[in-house]
Amino acid sequence: MPVMVASENGRRGMMAAMMLLREGGSALDAVELACRIVEDDPDDHSVGYGGLPNVLGEVELDASIMDGATLRAGAVAAVQGYGCAITLARKVMEETPHVLVVARGAERLAAELGESPQDQRTEEALRRWRERFAERGLTPGATENLRSVARILTRPLNLQDKIYKAARVDTLGTVNFIALDAQGNLAAAVSTSGLGWKYPGRVGDSPLIGAGNYCDNRYGAAACTGMGELAIRAATARSLVLYLKCGMPLVEAGREALRDLLTLDAAEGQYMNIVTLTPTGEHAGFSTVPGKQYLFQRAEMDEPQLADRLMLE
Repeated sequence: MPVMVASENGRRGMMAAMMLLREGGSALDAVELACRIVEDDPDDHSVGYGGLPNVLGEVELDASIMDGATLRAGAVAAVQGYGCAITLARKVMEETPHVLVVARGAERLAAELGESPQDQRTEEALRRWRERFAERGLTPGATENLRSVARILTRPLNLQDKIYKAARVDTLGTVNFIALDAQGNLAAAVSTSGLGWKYPGRVGDSPLIGAGNYCDNRYGAAACTGMGELAIRAATARSLVLYLKCGMPLVEAGREALRDLLTLDAAEGQYMNIVTLTPTGEHAGFSTVPGKQYLFQRAEMDEPQLADRLMLE
């Protein structure tokens, strides 16, 4: 019965998480484990350690996790100097009375929990960070009119990530996982270092329940990658699950969520991807642009497979 779906960059995390699910592990533990593996990978420059810095050269991490059985959720945003953002988000859910803790508060919580401070920047990420300044004729570290500098550096933005079995992964950043366990419970997790070269303190959809992540055992779960501002404005993850609640078939519900997004004034290069999973194990991926894929794996499968994301017809 266990099933998982993920964004294209979730292969290693999914394989480890599926082993846990096959052994009877919970969906919540599975999505946290999967995210942790991607967060710790320095070669993924869209998530966790090695993530691309903001315009000032600082890595800021966002993450959220949601339990479909209880609708409990936890999230952190704009975390600097600590890793394992998804685990910190789960601690917010389980050990505080809150859903979202940000910046200095989240860093304080990490310290209280015994986490060791760790610079999340790597030389490779900083090299890529500096290159974009050079490409745009700007000087790294300049702080005058920072809002204009951030706008120039972030539009449009397409990062080339790893190649898995000759499938090139292009992403604005973020990894997401949704799992259905043997007990019939759903859980979803999202983690990101956010938009590279963003204005300091910018928060996208990933840590916002209802925007980049939503999960309900009764109807299904959805999670987003891409330009987070779009999903925030359309409440994309919650909207898709709500369309399922209203009785729409999965494909129709996903395309209705795409229609919501396409009414927005997205700039060139800004897109939104969605993955979704239902309580019966039906899954799909959606995108506002062509050529995007997502990963899925059932318990009987040896490894995850890529599938095309659907668009509006």
